[in-house]
Amino acid sequence: MITYGDGTAEDPWRLKTPPGSSEYQAWRDAAADPPALVVQVGKTRLSYRLQALEDAAEMLRRRGDWIDLGNADEGKPVKQGTLEAWARDEGNPVGGYYGLRKGYRGRFANYVAPVLELLGLAELEHKPRGNRIRARDPD
Repeated sequence: MITYGDGTAEDPWRLKTPPGSSEYQAWRDAAADPPALVVQVGKTRLSYRLQALEDAAEMLRRRGDWIDLGNADEGKPVKQGTLEAWARDEGNPVGGYYGLRKGYRGRFANYVAPVLELLGLAELEHKPRGNRIRARDPD
């Protein structure tokens, strides 16, 4: 994981996906409506509701154990009980997708999980496949 930058558009976080196979940038855009976590992957820009960071951290605290990430593109099926499934579920705090750009709302677990780790809200595995996440112990 690369962790420099202050999380603004001018100085974004530079991160790697959980397996470490791809680099991307992320930053907070509090002025967006709704406030967003923006992710830039090459020329592709995705955005997720900024509240996803707090909501996902709370869900992980409630679960209390490791859960699979379950990365998948929007519209592709996801394994139930994964972070990706939660981020699309009608029972989550926003009632569905946290992704803001239709056609690019998937891959939540791939791009948001490293931000949760960077902010100290979660522990994340970094294996080639089958990565999991859990709430960080509040020490």
